[in-house]
Amino acid sequence: MKRRTILGGLPALGFATVLPTALRAQTAPVSLTVGYEKVGHLAPILLAGDVLKKAGMDIKLVEFVRYADARTALLAGSLDVAAVGPADLAIALANGSSNMVGLMGVGSSPKYVIGRVGTKFDSWDDIKGKKIAIAPGSAVWFQFAATLIEKGIPYNSFTAVNIQGAGTNLDTALDKGEVDAIVTWEPFESIPVMKGYGYFAKNLDYSASKAVGAELGMLVANKAAMDRKRAAVQSFVSAYVSQMHELSAATPKFGAAIAAMTGLDADVSLKIAEIIKLGPIITPEQIKRQAKAFNDLGVIPKDVSGEIDKYWDGSLLTNAMKS
Repeated sequence: MKRRTILGGLPALGFATVLPTALRAQTAPVSLTVGYEKVGHLAPILLAGDVLKKAGMDIKLVEFVRYADARTALLAGSLDVAAVGPADLAIALANGSSNMVGLMGVGSSPKYVIGRVGTKFDSWDDIKGKKIAIAPGSAVWFQFAATLIEKGIPYNSFTAVNIQGAGTNLDTALDKGEVDAIVTWEPFESIPVMKGYGYFAKNLDYSASKAVGAELGMLVANKAAMDRKRAAVQSFVSAYVSQMHELSAATPKFGAAIAAMTGLDADVSLKIAEIIKLGPIITPEQIKRQAKAFNDLGVIPKDVSGEIDKYWDGSLLTNAMKS
């Protein structure tokens, strides 16, 4: 885990909402610790944090490689807010933790299997007998597994190669020819395509399952932070939504923000910006479907779909959308 503060050099893209009176009245700056991952669809986080820091809030960002690590830190109380996977609320509840509150989704995109150039993936039947690299337990793995179930494709019809850690590890395996395809996330989907050793298998879109959908992630809060720092969490959500709207309205600006966040080349970042649709599309109903499906899959120990409403607070997003 690498701790860092907001990058002061990023441009603020316009946030008209001032800090709430409850925050301005504090004699000392309110501290808010936010966990994030260096992925394109979370580019608004850096910009939102920069805006709030300039407005007087003490914002600290903590960078994680995986959603699962941010989830663990949030549940332990090390984070006030975090970006996690769409299934992480259900995972937390199923494992007996009630410290997480869902706030909003962050974006969506089509999710294609990335095939190695020279390998045929024209239909789902083509995965049979192939070596496919996955990140076990990741958000994209949930999407992929749910899609296979809905299409009636046995999971043992291909060889799943489990690869841990950053998405670069999956790209390396594809580049070296160790696997025929990968199931990963941006920017690690576009990099093989841009570098010429991979391609989007567009007939193998696993973002459309009823159980999971096209969601890329969501923002959640620690329950104690919601109780003690609600005004600060509201300010963060409002700033995030403002920056999200700014980036959504200008693809080149979104691409530049992705490049600043990830360090990727401008052309790769722009390609990612063209694919991702920023916005809070995830709903409690979708999370309930995930919770039931993952229990049916045996991924989580019990069906917690009936508990989701108690741990979802959409009012902060509603307030932010009015700003």
